[in-house]
Amino acid sequence: MTTHPETMRNHWWWRPGWSVGRRFYTWHLTFEGQDDVHRLAAEYRSVLADAGGALTLIPDQWLHLTMQGIGFVGEIKESDAHAIAEAARVRLSEVPAFDLEIGPAVLDPEAVLLPARPDEPVRAVRDSLRAAIGDILNAVPERAEGFTPHMSVAYSSGDGPADSVEQALASFDAAPAQARVSTAELIMIHRDNFMYEWDSFATVPLG
Repeated sequence: MTTHPETMRNHWWWRPGWSVGRRFYTWHLTFEGQDDVHRLAAEYRSVLADAGGALTLIPDQWLHLTMQGIGFVGEIKESDAHAIAEAARVRLSEVPAFDLEIGPAVLDPEAVLLPARPDEPVRAVRDSLRAAIGDILNAVPERAEGFTPHMSVAYSSGDGPADSVEQALASFDAAPAQARVSTAELIMIHRDNFMYEWDSFATVPLG
């Protein structure tokens, strides 16, 4: 996470392995029914709509906190995805549900991010998910290190100066949102429409 960037870069370049039509198994925390999170996201969308930068604003339906990837659909067996979900069900039963504060925003070269605090319970969920993946697969993808819990409210959709977006954020004093985290969701995500969209594969409750 890099704050106060001088320039923005397009978030929607095709990363290795990705293409139109591909789906990816990953774990997210999602915010369906979290009215205060939606309130804060709407406030930021209103401010950023007039910022003048090239931004993709994220609607409430697709707000998320990225947790832990598994692999592309077709490369990961569906039976293994089911087994990982069941292993996560056992492990997350030992992790209590918790409250989370989200925001205020910081600017990254590719996104407007809202940090999530405290980060310790989020990391406990991620550690459990990584352990569940390790219960089923030979290796756990992605690094354990470098994880910073956050929810994005916008992605950069072009290359250019960051000034207008940074000024818009500096002029806005937002009250952080309060969220209750009681589940983790295994999803099949895609980015065909320059937005992270998904179908749910399994929803696993916390203890």
